[in-house]
Amino acid sequence: MSAADREHRALAAHLLQLLERRFFDPVEILLGTGPHLDDLRDRAVTQAAAWADDLLDDDERQAAHTLARLVGTLWPGDEMFDPPASWWRTPLGQVAVRRVGHPTAEAVTYAVAGAMLGVTRQGVHDLLTRGKLDRHPDGGVTVASVRERLRLRAAAYRGW
Repeated sequence: MSAADREHRALAAHLLQLLERRFFDPVEILLGTGPHLDDLRDRAVTQAAAWADDLLDDDERQAAHTLARLVGTLWPGDEMFDPPASWWRTPLGQVAVRRVGHPTAEAVTYAVAGAMLGVTRQGVHDLLTRGKLDRHPDGGVTVASVRERLRLRAAAYRGW
C-alpha cells in the first residue's frame, strides 16, 4: 500500500470517528437507535471516503471548500475556529495545514508550529534560528513559512 493510500485511509477513518463523536453519538442519545440512523452511518462511510478524496486531490479550491464545510459543521460556534496544538497532529489537522494553513491566523505559537510540523518547540526554535521558518513581527511563527516548510519536505520526499 502506498503512502498516499495510507494517508487516505487514515483521513477517512478519522473523519468517521469525528462523525461518530460529534453527530451520531448525540443523535443516538437524544433519539435512540433505528434503521434510519444505521442508513446514515452507512452513507457516512462512503461520504468520508469522498471527503478524503476532495481533501487530498490536486484541486486546491475544492480541498479548501471541503475543509471549510467540515470544520464549520463539526466545530460550530460563534467563536473563530482556533484548535489546540494537538488538533494539528490529527489526520484532518495535517491536511488542513498543508492545504490552507491556519484558518484564522497569520502566525502561531512555537507549540502550534511544532504540532503542525511534527517537531518540538525546540525544533521550531532551531528552524527559526537557521532561517528555515519565519518569525512574525507580532511574535510566533508565520503560518506561510510552516506551509512552505511542509511543501519542501513533501517535494523532497517525492524526489522532486
